[in-house]
Amino acid sequence: MILRAWMRSSLMRGLACGALASLALLPFWRGSEIRPSGTALPPAIAGVAGTVSAAPSSAEEWTDFRGPRRDGHYRGTSILTRWPEQGLKPLWRRTVGGGYASLALAEGRAFTIEQRDSREVVAAYDIRTGDEIWTHSWEAFFDESLGGDGPRATPTWHEGRIYALGATGELHCLDASDGRLIWSRNILRDSRAKNLTWGMSASPLIVGEKVIVLPGGSRGRSVAAYHKETGNALWRSLSDKQAYTSPMWVTLAGQPQLLIVSARRMMGLSGEDGSLLWDFPWITDYDVNVAQPIVLGQGRVFISAGYGHGAAVVQVQRTSGGFEAGALWQNRRMKNKFTCSVLKDGFIYGLDEGILACIRAETGELMWKGGRYGHGQLLLAGDHLIVLTESGELVLVEADPERQQELARFSAIRGRTWNHPAISEGLLLVRNSQEMACFDLVSR
Repeated sequence: MILRAWMRSSLMRGLACGALASLALLPFWRGSEIRPSGTALPPAIAGVAGTVSAAPSSAEEWTDFRGPRRDGHYRGTSILTRWPEQGLKPLWRRTVGGGYASLALAEGRAFTIEQRDSREVVAAYDIRTGDEIWTHSWEAFFDESLGGDGPRATPTWHEGRIYALGATGELHCLDASDGRLIWSRNILRDSRAKNLTWGMSASPLIVGEKVIVLPGGSRGRSVAAYHKETGNALWRSLSDKQAYTSPMWVTLAGQPQLLIVSARRMMGLSGEDGSLLWDFPWITDYDVNVAQPIVLGQGRVFISAGYGHGAAVVQVQRTSGGFEAGALWQNRRMKNKFTCSVLKDGFIYGLDEGILACIRAETGELMWKGGRYGHGQLLLAGDHLIVLTESGELVLVEADPERQQELARFSAIRGRTWNHPAISEGLLLVRNSQEMACFDLVSR
């Protein structure tokens, strides 16, 4: 039986949400329930199933935050891997409103949410020209001195509709063709929840007829499901304070389920009614759990956090009474602060507090660490990593567990860049709080 690995809350203090801080190594609870890094996973559990089961409508449509499976993996047309020395020339470049959302790409359009003066604005752009097609807005202004102002959550495209969540809890369902409002709710007001320190950040998730959101209310109102067609409330569950990760629809131990990381734990929930299937404690300073978990297969999930916390691989398996979850290994070799890692052929690549690193998924062994990119973002395309640095540079790196090999680098956009890149049909879109640009990564 795998025992649950409990962690002690970290004691260090530092600046929150993006400001650099001195990080101290923190003690774990000691005991046999935590496997040391470098130890292989037990063969007895190797057959337990685990997959990301939310299938995309098209292999090349980037319909959700970090892609259709929310895993940062581009599976479309192969990209160019020899970039000009002077850098790629943008197809277009334009100014954009504030905020930290990424983009959803579908049907030749790019959808994002921005802060323009005192309004949150959902905007649709032509993906090939950058021309604005339509906007839809409402009065809202979220300001935060350390993290910055504006909306955070990336809109979701699904069957011709856009589901956009603002930083103050406004959830709007729009017609993707013209921006017409279909329905709206305020998820914080509905759940009588207080906003998070750095605002609502979890991208809405479509599962069947439901829109899943994370308001974080108490008394059974932390996770909420609305009907995607009408906006009517379907169910609410749990009482967790939420964090900044987006929900995912996955299959673990043969069970389709919601995978959610709240302020203090990772958990699997039933999609039918939000009931808890299993949980695993995951406590980070300031409740800053931001990085998306990665489903590794065989019922295993990788999770990471910054502020000195580290990473773990958690095994989920069935028992006679339901499910249980426990750590297979846990260490501090990958600390995703507010970036997300990607998986390639059994190796995990990510920014360890701003430095690119590669670890072996099976054991947590560090393969290499090198290349300072700040608190940027990355995605996987074929055998390569596309890194968007905190300063707005685009970098091409081989996804090679043997060495860190940077192939190209150039300045793409100006200013602090925390937003995730998005890619569809070989067109890479990048944005921050000042500008947005598109680069063609395919020879046509």
